[in-house]
Amino acid sequence: MTPGMWTHSGQRAAVWPGRNYPLGSTWSPESTNFAVHAPNATGAWVCLFDEDGAEQMHPLTEQALGIWHGAIPGIAPGTQYGYRVDGPWDPEQGCRFNPAKLLLDPCARAISGSVTPDPAIFGYVLGSPEKRNDTDSAPYVGRSVVVDETFDWQGDAPLRRRWRDTVIYEMHVKGMTQLHDRVPEELRGTYAGLATPAVVDYLCDLGVTAVELLPIHQFASETTLMEDGRANYWGYNSIGFFAPHNGYSASGDRGQQVTEFKQMVKAFHEAGLEVILDVVYNHTAEGGALGPTLSFRGLDDRGFYNRVRPVPDASGEVAYDDTYWDVTGCGNTVDAANPHALRLILDSLRYWVTEMHVDGFRFDLASALTRVRHEVDMDCHLVTAIGQDPILRHVKLIAEPWDASMDGYRVGEFPPPWVEWNDQYRDTIRDFWRGHTTGVRTVATRLAGSSDLYADDGRSPYSTVNFVTAHDGFTLRDLVSYDHKHNEANGEDNNDGTDNNRSWNHGVEGETDDPAIVALRHRQAANLMATLCLSNGVPMLTAGDERGRTQGGNNNAYSQDNPTSWIDWRPDDAWLDVYEITKTALRMRREHPALRQRHWFEGRPTIKGGPKDLAWLHPTGREMTAVDWHDDGLAVVGMFVSGAPLRSPGPRGEQQVDKCFMIWLNSSPDPVPVSLPENEWVQSGEVVLSTDTGHPQGSEVKAGDVLELQGRSVLVLRQH
Repeated sequence: MTPGMWTHSGQRAAVWPGRNYPLGSTWSPESTNFAVHAPNATGAWVCLFDEDGAEQMHPLTEQALGIWHGAIPGIAPGTQYGYRVDGPWDPEQGCRFNPAKLLLDPCARAISGSVTPDPAIFGYVLGSPEKRNDTDSAPYVGRSVVVDETFDWQGDAPLRRRWRDTVIYEMHVKGMTQLHDRVPEELRGTYAGLATPAVVDYLCDLGVTAVELLPIHQFASETTLMEDGRANYWGYNSIGFFAPHNGYSASGDRGQQVTEFKQMVKAFHEAGLEVILDVVYNHTAEGGALGPTLSFRGLDDRGFYNRVRPVPDASGEVAYDDTYWDVTGCGNTVDAANPHALRLILDSLRYWVTEMHVDGFRFDLASALTRVRHEVDMDCHLVTAIGQDPILRHVKLIAEPWDASMDGYRVGEFPPPWVEWNDQYRDTIRDFWRGHTTGVRTVATRLAGSSDLYADDGRSPYSTVNFVTAHDGFTLRDLVSYDHKHNEANGEDNNDGTDNNRSWNHGVEGETDDPAIVALRHRQAANLMATLCLSNGVPMLTAGDERGRTQGGNNNAYSQDNPTSWIDWRPDDAWLDVYEITKTALRMRREHPALRQRHWFEGRPTIKGGPKDLAWLHPTGREMTAVDWHDDGLAVVGMFVSGAPLRSPGPRGEQQVDKCFMIWLNSSPDPVPVSLPENEWVQSGEVVLSTDTGHPQGSEVKAGDVLELQGRSVLVLRQH
């Protein structure tokens, strides 16, 4: 098709000059301004769609700084639109302009509809990537929506909870409520469903302080998945960095999803819960060079994506699928060093903070965003810009400190104010509880905040986000029930997903009715959760782990939008004993600043004549010696944490005093006698958390006692 400047009725469109900022569509009662960045284009049109799907094409005749813009009067909120852009067709040079492709606005505040797999969504002729495909894609792609962003926040303000007081709960919008019988059926799987008392009260009762939502930016499934009848469930395939995903809206997709998302955030804030978004800026849903043309590719392929110049083969042929440079494993990598791509990311982040009131972000494959001329650089444009931004530098910033390449692994290297997912914590704690560590020296380092990774450059113990499971990988229940992944349902012959699970099935692969194995699995799951909640750093729980959610051994359920991934809220098979241990551990953490100290432990008294702030004990009751630390057969560690007084002052400079704690971890299969040493500071106490059936909660202990610590158990003692 050839776009023109005439409406479907034959009348010349009324387009005012408008302005080139802000990008996207900006509604006002008088007119709606449209601005889109396409610096190498020769023409651009904004296309409006009425309720019958008829299209009106309006030329954007003004261009400034590579931005095409114009204003159209009389447009109502909820109007659907898209862009068509013309220009040279030279894929080898990063020019993929094709006015037959309806393009989503990269800055659209809402998106209606979704992508339907069809040859028309590709900018080239399938099988001949050098040839432009002139079939109209409009019937097969989503459309941007004009939004009135007015919302009464009623005084809502950022909670700004300190990292040391934060407990993160990673969850999926749909999976959290899709099977929840106490959420109204019409709200299940939606933002509104998350805002119901059934969810909010549950989270508060558990003791978490922040929800981390798997991607809620508008995303699209890969065409290969759709053709196979599946979908990208997790959502790590963004196509709209400003738009809340319309599939999670109970109220509609013509801007209602924006209001519904804001109402959800407001409800969480009223309950004292922060909202963190898992954001995917490292790649988009357009995939590799032979993927569909949905937005960015048709506007500025050369500038937005990292590229390499293809090398012709011996016959002079060019492989068009080799024009992208990728370290995400998803076909493309956004070039965050490009000024406009950088601006888009920063504008998006600020929008979610200022307009949507979110409290922070977890950056998927963050190392990919630090690339400058393909090399990782922690002084890169994005990290530097965020660090000096007066809005963004004060929100929670979490890096997934790796990408899909070998040189992208950068745990311990992101600068303040960033914190990091710490996979070394995950691996060490998993190995300890399955009996695969050599001694306890690395275990102790992880329990105390991973000083080997974060103490050398002035950061605090809360630079580490500790976790034992996440959305990708085994659930906690599957971690103690399977030795191997079982991903057959993913349609990839069980070749997808990691083989490095560090799991243990305890004798039987998968579910069993053997009472001894079931009891041991419950105890091991409780051990892992208690360890996580009581370690120094920021704990992150994966939704449903606290109640024994299973994926049947699938460790890569990215395409399982079904009960495999959804939380089963029925009490029948729930591991409620694990829930109680988790809740108890989080309550202790919340009530006792000794268990969430913001300074590094120093292994020396905080006052003259007092106990050490941290002491590591051998089962015999003595302090660990150099020989003990190098005893590769040692599987028991005692962690004494002093609260008398704490090293860090209170909010008004006062000296803080708390109880002292003794934490024993035994990962060996056998019971081990542990001695509570005689000392001048702590004479008696009680059991406040236990997975040891011989020492139930509330049991009294005193200095000098020798306790038999059950094999594979946790015992936490608190000073009277």
